Amino acid sequence: MKIIDSRAIIDPSARLADDVEVGPWSIIGPDVEIDSGTVIGPHVIVKGPAKIGKNNRIFQFSSIGEDTPDMKYKGEPTRLVIGDHNIIREGVTIHRGTIQDRSETIIGSHNLVMAYAHIGHDCVVGNHCIIINNAGLAGHVHVGDWAIISGYVLVHQYCHIGPHSFCGMGSGIVKDVPAFVTVLGNPAEARSMNFEGMRRRGFSVEAVQALRRAYKTVYRKNFTIEEALDELLEDATRYPEVATFRDSIKDSKRGITR
Repeated sequence: MKIIDSRAIIDPSARLADDVEVGPWSIIGPDVEIDSGTVIGPHVIVKGPAKIGKNNRIFQFSSIGEDTPDMKYKGEPTRLVIGDHNIIREGVTIHRGTIQDRSETIIGSHNLVMAYAHIGHDCVVGNHCIIINNAGLAGHVHVGDWAIISGYVLVHQYCHIGPHSFCGMGSGIVKDVPAFVTVLGNPAEARSMNFEGMRRRGFSVEAVQALRRAYKTVYRKNFTIEEALDELLEDATRYPEVATFRDSIKDSKRGITR
């Protein structure tokens, strides 16, 4: 049974599952689809086209699916897609895509987006990510699974944040962050690997040791990137984790944080 507060405004074309909850003074616009179990708090604005999955919780004063301020955007019908089991805390802003990219902003599942964070147009956020208070993702940013972006981190447009990486508090990210790497500073510099995250997620001792070797190959030895990638080939064939690390460097378009 829907629990829609009488003070909420729901556009007639919005499609809400039978058990969706919407709090007072929230506005759900046209072309919005919200799946079962999702709870929209008070004073939330959801603008379509947007599709929001199951069992999400969106807290007060968040603005979800608004037009991007990108100067190239001219009102085209772009989308926002949000997966399942996400927690979006107070005052978060998430913008829809632009036709110059994929026309979609995509948020995966099981993410925690904390208060006043911003996710810009055409971003792609994976699964199990944590984006902490006041962090800002510019347009076209990609964030891999299990990444953590700390408070007040600013990520430049088109940067890729690798899976299982960690961006320390207040960092300015202007280049890609490889998988598993911890960066800190403004501009950010690589400091280590996210060993605490690996421990929490049960990575094997052998995989962690292989990643230690891989990190030293890239960051501690006097190799060019191409030479380092060649050095990593053998371990990459034995350890999927090293392959992920290597691929995140090989595929970088902006260059990696060093």
